[in-house]
Amino acid sequence: MTQLDFDDTTDFDDAKRGFVAALDPPVVTGAGGRTVWDADAYGFMAGQCPPTANPSLWRQGQLCSEQGLFEVTDGIFQVRGLDLSNMPLVEGTEGVIVIDPLISTETAAAALALYRRHRGERPVTGLIYTHSHVDHFGGARGVLPEGDGVPIVAPVGFLEHAVSENVYAGNAMTRRSIFMYGAGLEKGPAGQIGCGLGMTTSVGTVSLVPPTLDVTHTGQEEVIDGVRIVFQLTPGTEAPAEMNFLFPDRRALCMAENATHNMHNVLTLRGALVRDTRVWARYLDEAVAMFAGDADVAFASHHWPTWGRDEWTGWLTSQRDMYAYLHDQTLRMINEGWTGPEIAERLTLHPSLDDVWANRGYYGSLSHNVKAVYQRYMGWFDGNPAHLWEHPPVERAKRYAADYGGVDALVAKAREYAAAGDLRFAATLLDHAVFADPAHTEAKSALAEVYTRLGHGAENGP
Repeated sequence: MTQLDFDDTTDFDDAKRGFVAALDPPVVTGAGGRTVWDADAYGFMAGQCPPTANPSLWRQGQLCSEQGLFEVTDGIFQVRGLDLSNMPLVEGTEGVIVIDPLISTETAAAALALYRRHRGERPVTGLIYTHSHVDHFGGARGVLPEGDGVPIVAPVGFLEHAVSENVYAGNAMTRRSIFMYGAGLEKGPAGQIGCGLGMTTSVGTVSLVPPTLDVTHTGQEEVIDGVRIVFQLTPGTEAPAEMNFLFPDRRALCMAENATHNMHNVLTLRGALVRDTRVWARYLDEAVAMFAGDADVAFASHHWPTWGRDEWTGWLTSQRDMYAYLHDQTLRMINEGWTGPEIAERLTLHPSLDDVWANRGYYGSLSHNVKAVYQRYMGWFDGNPAHLWEHPPVERAKRYAADYGGVDALVAKAREYAAAGDLRFAATLLDHAVFADPAHTEAKSALAEVYTRLGHGAENGP
């Protein structure tokens, strides 16, 4: 961590820039008074980093916990900190265009109400979905209760991917998302402190209003409520259907979720198709080539904007180089004969990339992403015949326990490894102990302790 410049306050300055007002109190409720979002729960983030948190992740949590309405540039605003994602708003001739209406109808409605409280009762005259993930369309009915006659713009293929991702493996993804984002965990210095991309997910009502206008090609230009928009399609990047777009008359560029202030995940832990980092890097390069002369600020569907041509192009090119390096070096080592876990242990980012705050592994991680690139090219099999037909977890665990002399002996050995600082192998042994005997209280308690210690040291939020 010594290479990181904690005295650099640029991100903090940018995260506060353009502040208009906060939601007060910053709590959003749903039907029956159920809490859907509680930004107040993260008030502790204003304090110093405790021993129970990674200082780098703590810093990211402080930045992401900034909430309220912010002005990006003349006529463009963001509501941040009311969900995992941001909700940008672009003022038109007659009303306001909403971009990415968060996860829940309740948080989206609260974000729109906050905007109107300070900018007037402007009607919603357009809706844009940047891509096909639920945190960018789920709150649609919160800003368009009826939705009749309003243009709804999305990249071609949006509806297919938005529906298929949430239907084919929706139950499994939802279940794993609960663990990935930790929305149900206690917030606190020793608990949940954010997931890198934002603080956590809201837990309200999810909706979807189908698009009425598809963006089918890069360079397509549309005018919505008097606002000119030039689109760049970026399929196969952070989502199967995604797009960036420029507001040329405002000199502002929306980067969807293709550029964020952290290393993104190539394969999200909730489950998804493996993303293509080669294509991702190429589209970031294309965005710089297309828009560098036409934008003074770039903003995205997560985190805070970046002002200044040199600054935002530097941000994009650094992310481009990070994803390209991750892809190319992993592929090189695959062809040298290394497996995914082996590459993950050996590969490090070049210091010129690793020292950049926006490339840190707060949401994705280098270890996870390397294994995802391996999976994309090579699949689940690592070339070792012993791994072709292994016992499933319970049967394997029972054999480990028997060979160690029982579950008690397995737990005792795991505690020795934990005491010696080898938390990773302690977790492996305790995982076998719990699978061998799910009712073994000491094994479950010991595994929870190890997971907690691992979590306290992790720079990665999920």
